[in-house]
Amino acid sequence: MRTFAALLAAAVLSLFVPAPAGAQVDVPAPLEQLQATLRDAAADAPGMAAYAVSDLATGYTSGYNMNAVMPAASTIKIPIMVEVFKHMAAGDFDFNRRVELLAGDRDWGSGNICNSPTGSTFPVSTLLTQMITVSDNTAANMLIRLVGRRNINATMADLGLHHTHLADYIHTAEWSVRTSLRTTPSDMVRLLTHMAKNQLIDEWSSRKMIAILEQQEINTLLPAPLPGILIAHKTGSFDDTLNDVGIVYGSEPYVIAVMTTDLPSLPAGRDFIHHISRVAYTRMEQLAHWRMENGLDSAIEAPASAAEPPAQAAPQAAPDASDANADQDVPMWGSATPAPAATP
Repeated sequence: MRTFAALLAAAVLSLFVPAPAGAQVDVPAPLEQLQATLRDAAADAPGMAAYAVSDLATGYTSGYNMNAVMPAASTIKIPIMVEVFKHMAAGDFDFNRRVELLAGDRDWGSGNICNSPTGSTFPVSTLLTQMITVSDNTAANMLIRLVGRRNINATMADLGLHHTHLADYIHTAEWSVRTSLRTTPSDMVRLLTHMAKNQLIDEWSSRKMIAILEQQEINTLLPAPLPGILIAHKTGSFDDTLNDVGIVYGSEPYVIAVMTTDLPSLPAGRDFIHHISRVAYTRMEQLAHWRMENGLDSAIEAPASAAEPPAQAAPQAAPDASDANADQDVPMWGSATPAPAATP
């Protein structure tokens, strides 16, 4: 593994530093093809696109516009989750801590907790699960209030995510939600790489966060073109924006972040994300085959839940492209006016 890692490190360096005359650096063909394909795909991107793919075993990263600051939409809920686990690791509270729903927490963009009466309480475990798996905005606001928005931003900065920022609570009826939730593919890949290597906060926290992400119920983007493999991910969407970021546990595990905005239509963005996801998976599987042919082992393994999904909520199978519901992405935004029955 060290030999392969050294080879890939030299290959990455060669992309930025001219090699001496006559020198030649051998980069595995699948990695060369991955970078070339990702670069070429940008020409067919609808609207603005930015994406990054990182091989977990070697750290080799390919992509396009990787540092472009994009609307994060609901992918910002991963940093919120990280801060919650940071507080739990510090002993501030645990999964059983109950959080009261305040009127100001409500957002009708996504999720059902907003329909509960003011004063209802929910355990942190429920808020985390609802925030990630069905993208509940009200649950997210309750957790932001619990741990502090400034603390979330400070933790992201400490982790080296310099373009990930939560400037406000989630208010999807306001246009400012597009500029108040920001990140980059590079930042998301960095965060998820720490998590995949069990280095985000601590091993227990990393594994628990991955287990929650595995339970994602919105699987119309990155997972859709892939075979039935484990993927821990989080989507995000507005009316002209689609994002999906995650850890893919194929034969060669990798982290991927694809972000699109200014889309002419959501189907166009969805098709583009499917294409990038399919390309990344194909090249990484080819890399796994190349690695085996050369007697090199990966240091990254899928979590135990890949073989035995959590009993409380097993990951849903990725929808077939022909599924009639495959075009029903759950939006982050919603009506500015709640139904009368929703207000206590």
